Amino acid sequence: MTIDATNVSPDIAPTVPGNSDASRDVASYLHPYTNHAAHEKTGPHIITGGDGIYVTDDQGHKLIEGMAGLWCASLGFSEKRLVDAATKQLNTLPYYHTFASRSTNPAIDLAEKLLEIVPVPMSKVFFANSGSEATDSAVKMVWYYHNAIGQPEKKKIISRKKGYHGVTVASASMTGLPGNHKLFDLPIDRILHTETPHYWREAQPGEEEEDFATRLAEQLEDLINAEGPETIGAFIAEPIMGAGGVIVPPRTYFEKIQDVLKKYDILFIADEVICGFGRTGRMFATETFRLKPDMITVAKQLSSAYQPISALFINDKIYQSVKKGSNEVGTFGHGFTYSGHPVAAAVALETLKIYEDDRIIDHVRNVMSPFQKRLKALNKFTHVGETRGRGLIGAFELVADKCAKTPFEPYGAAGKAVSEACLKEGVILRALGDTVAFCPPLIITEAQINDMFDGVEAALTKWEATL
Repeated sequence: MTIDATNVSPDIAPTVPGNSDASRDVASYLHPYTNHAAHEKTGPHIITGGDGIYVTDDQGHKLIEGMAGLWCASLGFSEKRLVDAATKQLNTLPYYHTFASRSTNPAIDLAEKLLEIVPVPMSKVFFANSGSEATDSAVKMVWYYHNAIGQPEKKKIISRKKGYHGVTVASASMTGLPGNHKLFDLPIDRILHTETPHYWREAQPGEEEEDFATRLAEQLEDLINAEGPETIGAFIAEPIMGAGGVIVPPRTYFEKIQDVLKKYDILFIADEVICGFGRTGRMFATETFRLKPDMITVAKQLSSAYQPISALFINDKIYQSVKKGSNEVGTFGHGFTYSGHPVAAAVALETLKIYEDDRIIDHVRNVMSPFQKRLKALNKFTHVGETRGRGLIGAFELVADKCAKTPFEPYGAAGKAVSEACLKEGVILRALGDTVAFCPPLIITEAQINDMFDGVEAALTKWEATL
């Protein structure tokens, strides 16, 4: 976890590798979501193996992966059926494209299966490689749709502050996190942001949860009217906001929001990249929160992260616009070299089969209560201001003063310190500012949940003793 740069000058260490894997990493690899000035000093944490919910690093430490990697390794790190599915497809047809009406059986089978299990009427499935690409594709679909139906001015997309939708130019613009915008000249135009549905942090004194939801719906409507309803094409939202701090919507929030969208004929995109495939105790969080989206984006747990793949569901009215437009132009000018990659599709299809064969959703429902109980118990710590979650996703927010909800200064230092303390106790979690998130593999057992939280409680106890 530290670099070996003893054989090079500190001034040239970033570009000249040493003898260790860590130093070679610092010399060559530009990491995503990393402070690179700090990275040059500390080096990488190198993971070398995985088994079930555990990963092993290059120092031999066995660690509980409490984030399933990046919200995604739902079946853990050693599911042989997925390895076999990839190997079989590699030996049969390792690659082919799906441009110009070409297809492969894995892509066909996967699209058919996804349409079978999606909880709201959808017409077609478009495949991409990441959640960012799926949500970026949804933006293009919004613009394409409104052009095709003769409403070219209806192009603006409303997202939410602290929402996370990816890192491509369009999806990063919809992401409502300052760190994703600063120095990148983002957001682009036609992207707007409304308020965050975080009741604990954002509610006014004495405001009940449903009243808070009503106020947010009214703020959304005010924004629509200020911009002009004829200019608003779509609204995008995660059922549970992930990277923004695991924010669970208040009661009646989505009901009220969807009423506003329906009133002004605005498309609704549900970003299920994190929540999809069992995370909330149902196959889709669209079911959990009774959503009626026009499009749904999924990724991550679609293949348990064993292969890069994402999907965008579109309903029939959007498909009809695609059909009309592609006939007029001569093609639908969007897609990726690896859209519906046969190996990724085969692995995703096998992942869905495992969810069914092993009754993964039933398992989640059995263990999510103990998980949420242990999460809620973290409120006993002096500097845990709030715990929140649903199913097998959760978080706790650190504060300097619990009663006043006063944040620590500087922002993010407490979260980083606690996540590092958890690592020392054998648990990998993710600091999102001063919120620390859980998103373990769906296969985690109750005993492993207790082991994980025992480690977190030990870390919090030691950290609070230093304050």
